[in-house]
Amino acid sequence: MYIKVENHTGTKLPSKTENIIQGIIGNLPKEHTIGLERFKFVDLIVDPRVRTRSGQLPGLYHPKQGSQSAWAEIAIDALLPRSLPFYKRILPRLSYKNNLAVTLLSLVGQHYYLTFRHSIKKNQLESSVRSYVEKHLKLWHEKENRLLSRLFKPLQPTLERWAKSLRHRAAKAKD
Repeated sequence: MYIKVENHTGTKLPSKTENIIQGIIGNLPKEHTIGLERFKFVDLIVDPRVRTRSGQLPGLYHPKQGSQSAWAEIAIDALLPRSLPFYKRILPRLSYKNNLAVTLLSLVGQHYYLTFRHSIKKNQLESSVRSYVEKHLKLWHEKENRLLSRLFKPLQPTLERWAKSLRHRAAKAKD
């Protein structure tokens, strides 16, 4: 399904941004994006209904209201900050594709759980969207990096056990 990408920023989007978006959306099941009309890139998300602690929100989902279809807003300044010195802008530029993928998957996950999964309660939404993003990001990463995923596939169970034990230790230390 083709979803429109609109650029409402003062600058040009990085090259192949629309191809990256369509590749990520193409990797998702089609029924998850039904009703999502467009992704709108803006410089900064300014919405009086949203209060953020850090000041920069990378994405905002707008559900269907009346005759207006559902759409999502993505802040380019949160993904690629322009106010930083050159040497501090290198890392966000290198991780742009992955950060965009996480933002898009979280917005599509919100759309999916708010539109199609009515059994999810409001307090379960955040954990459901997080697991949705992890699952689909892993699938997208395996599709993008086939050679690396084949090389690390035998090591994956061991790495996951280590991660689980580290999370358990961190939780124990926190208590």
